[in-house]
Amino acid sequence: MVSSSPTSTTSKKKVTRVGFLLLDNFTMIALASALEPLRMANQLYGEELYNWHMISETGEPVVASDGLSLSADTSIAECPELDMVIVAGGLDITRGFTTKQVSWLQQRSRKGITLGGICTGAYVLAHAGLLDGFNCSVHWECMTALQESFPKVRCNNRLFSMDENRVTATGGNAPLDMFLTIIAREHGAKLSGAVSDMFICDRIRSEFDQQRVPLRQLNKGGCKPKLVDVIELMENNLEEPIDLDELAAFVDVSRRQLERMFHKYLDCSPSRYYLRLRLDRARQLLKQSSMSIVEISAACGFISTPHFSRCYRKHLGISPRDERKVAWMGNITPAEQGVGNLVYMPHSTHALNNAHSEPSFGSIAVVN
Repeated sequence: MVSSSPTSTTSKKKVTRVGFLLLDNFTMIALASALEPLRMANQLYGEELYNWHMISETGEPVVASDGLSLSADTSIAECPELDMVIVAGGLDITRGFTTKQVSWLQQRSRKGITLGGICTGAYVLAHAGLLDGFNCSVHWECMTALQESFPKVRCNNRLFSMDENRVTATGGNAPLDMFLTIIAREHGAKLSGAVSDMFICDRIRSEFDQQRVPLRQLNKGGCKPKLVDVIELMENNLEEPIDLDELAAFVDVSRRQLERMFHKYLDCSPSRYYLRLRLDRARQLLKQSSMSIVEISAACGFISTPHFSRCYRKHLGISPRDERKVAWMGNITPAEQGVGNLVYMPHSTHALNNAHSEPSFGSIAVVN
């Protein structure tokens, strides 16, 4: 129970030591959402309940996805003892970590400390074999790559997951909800609620709240629940697409009714929407996995690789092979491009260049 006065005679609380392992191109909003609840818990309680360390591989500053540089407090070699390590991920996560970082996380695991990831950070833990058999939450844009690469991980679509000594949260402000939940478990709902109030957070979302981003197109008044059910069926059956008549039968409407719903709320036919979902999945795999184009074609429900390539070029304006090449060229430095004299690059330009490898890059402009 939270004391009403920091000067009371109750025994001093144990300080939880949290380390944030900053990966190149980490997302600042996810880091701030995780860190700020800890700061505010200390402030409101009047004692140090949590302390934190920014960690980089070498102890040097790390550049975030927005181009801003954040100083590290320590390197992985000189890091003090911790109770919890959170991997702060972001852009280009499948290539955004090193073997030294993975080995260091595996060493922390052997010591039995709590490990977690925010935004795309769970991917690194999965790569290290530290999420096998655990529930895991990761930003929806990274979910496909994680599921395909690490089938032993129980990946879900929740905002965050807390499974034994593994804590993982998706992106944006979802880490705020996870850490508010952690504060409630460790120091009571009164303190957690007070922290929430300070951040103008109308409610603390639970571990079972879902990411809603993939269905964001349906934010229109009067949308039919059956339409949402059909889209969820589509999203869960991309490798073996379900026939349109079967989809209609699943939600007890006629094919014609289903087509009318799609045209009314989504401005396209069911077939076109299903194809777009499959192409979106393919785009994620092309940019975030090492799967061959043949394997991606099969995983996304296309009858042949040439058919997949034709559809991809027609709808996205680029071939799958060229899409992959562009993704891998996204992080080429000016020196590697043959630019002799390096000049100042605005943070916005730096951030846009680094975003080439993301599945969402240009997606609003090119996906119809």
